[in-house]
Amino acid sequence: MVFPLEELAKYKGSIYEITVAANRRAYQLAMLKDPVVEENNDKVVSVAARQVFTKEVQFSIDDKR
Repeated sequence: MVFPLEELAKYKGSIYEITVAANRRAYQLAMLKDPVVEENNDKVVSVAARQVFTKEVQFSIDDKR
């Protein structure tokens, strides 16, 4: 699986937010040892980015400071 650069180029929101969301999702996948990662040659970041960009997983940013 290739990192979804086309989706990144089309994204209209905050790049920081989408990067944080993909990073946190990659961490979740790595810690859970999700089988979908094994199917994609252990490319956790690519799987996480695809899931975030295709809205397979949802994210929200808490603005609590």
